[in-house]
Amino acid sequence: MSLARTLLLGAIAGVTILLGLPVGRLRRPAPTLRALLNAGAIGVLLFLVWDVLSAAWEPIDEALTEVHAEHHGLGRAIGYGLLFTAGITVGLLSLVAYERWMGRAVGQGSAAAHGRVAGQGGVAGQGSGIGPGTMAAGELPAHRRIDLAAWSPARRLALLIAVGIGLHNFAEGLAIGQSAAAGEVALATLLVIGFGLHNATEGFGIVAPLAGDTDSDGTPIRPGWGFLLAMGFIGGAPTFIGTAVGHSFTSKPVSVAFLTLAAGSILYVVIQLITVAAKNRRPDLLAYGLLFGLMAGFATDGILVAAGS
Repeated sequence: MSLARTLLLGAIAGVTILLGLPVGRLRRPAPTLRALLNAGAIGVLLFLVWDVLSAAWEPIDEALTEVHAEHHGLGRAIGYGLLFTAGITVGLLSLVAYERWMGRAVGQGSAAAHGRVAGQGGVAGQGSGIGPGTMAAGELPAHRRIDLAAWSPARRLALLIAVGIGLHNFAEGLAIGQSAAAGEVALATLLVIGFGLHNATEGFGIVAPLAGDTDSDGTPIRPGWGFLLAMGFIGGAPTFIGTAVGHSFTSKPVSVAFLTLAAGSILYVVIQLITVAAKNRRPDLLAYGLLFGLMAGFATDGILVAAGS
């Protein structure tokens, strides 16, 4: 299959993530609906963790089988195992470090804003160092540091979800590109259908935290279309990029690396979403939504298996 047709398949598989994003603009979703959306996102992400880890484990399983069946050494299995461990570790702990950095940035931003207000309340030239129409030396860097920190926790969580899903979708794109490059057109088409269905459910996962986003006064915040499209791009574009890379060369180590990075980052997001769900004090809604999300993930996966992919 030509590169142009392969890239078209990758674009189709990735763009379906946009289908679930408009849910994030619901004006005043009921608390029950917010809890169900959050729980459904947990279910979808838990399925993705299972999906990516099982795919990342396959090369290790194959290498271990060859040790007994073909009397190969353990070197290849150990190599994949180290890559597997490193990917999950980096994916999970890098987000822990990111959250700590973000917490410090928020604190610094609040302190800087308080200092500017205090300085403006004083008399110019009396120790404040700020005159009319001037800017303190550290003021502009502070603005640059806190742009992302100024986001609400719900928006930052949506970004984390989009990044984790994007890593997962890059690996899916690799599978599409590799099958197309090998001339397996039917398989590549089936993968696009299955991955496209997966991505449609992943869009709901990205916007789930946004359904209950409010400002400091408790007023609901509706994300703009630009923000939603940006999240969709982060989550869906890697499918297209992975398709292009997969069409060029085949690499199991690269696939394992991105799959395990995705698993680690998605695990961190699941922890965050469960924390949000615990605050709702509705374990029944958590169970219903989680079950629905899991079944939606397995149903779309079952379509691929039933089709013989």
